[in-house]
Amino acid sequence: MTRDLLERITLDPAVRSGKPVIRGTRITVSDILEYLAGGMSPEEILLDFPYLAAEDVRAVLAFAATLR
Repeated sequence: MTRDLLERITLDPAVRSGKPVIRGTRITVSDILEYLAGGMSPEEILLDFPYLAAEDVRAVLAFAATLR
């Protein structure tokens, strides 16, 4: 499952200067992590960005966990 989630995160030098983003968007992993750290819930993030799926937020967390 984690592998499937990690496939939702891409790195492309032409998108957001090569920062990891949610596939098919320009939203970076750090954007989502900052929203969560700022107190937003995953549900609030999904309301603000209706084109994201709950799996995208989980993918961000799974990706961040690999950076430890």
